[in-house]
Amino acid sequence: MPSYQKSAEAIARLTPEQYRVTQQNGTERPGSGEYEYNKKPGIYVDIVSGEPLFASSDKFDSGCGWPSFTKPIEPANVAELRDATYGMVRTEVRSKHGDSHLGHVFPDGPRDRGGLRYCINSASLRFVHRDDMESQGYGDYLNQVEDVT
Repeated sequence: MPSYQKSAEAIARLTPEQYRVTQQNGTERPGSGEYEYNKKPGIYVDIVSGEPLFASSDKFDSGCGWPSFTKPIEPANVAELRDATYGMVRTEVRSKHGDSHLGHVFPDGPRDRGGLRYCINSASLRFVHRDDMESQGYGDYLNQVEDVT
């Protein structure tokens, strides 16, 4: 099993926006994220640690302004925490090993796919195309990636 962790080198490589989102619990402007309309097959990994988070086959267009997923590809890599900031009670989603702020999860996703909507900032993710998954060490997840229609 690969080791995924946060490192000073990984933090130093982040863009200012990636740092603001992942390390300072920021949020991208709606509609500004790199992956909101990405329809390619592959997986989304933590920009800091590389841990697998979401699969393209679980991505859907929620119209909320951020990439949305029905479930994590590896539930053990996603921590859910109570977030009571801004006068709301929400459930924050963080990567387990990288401790990156990813976004929030809401109970208004597609009912036929579990009913959850993981609303995730593109700045916290790195996309690994299906064709590159094996060479980048994510071959175990190929069976969870399918063509997106």
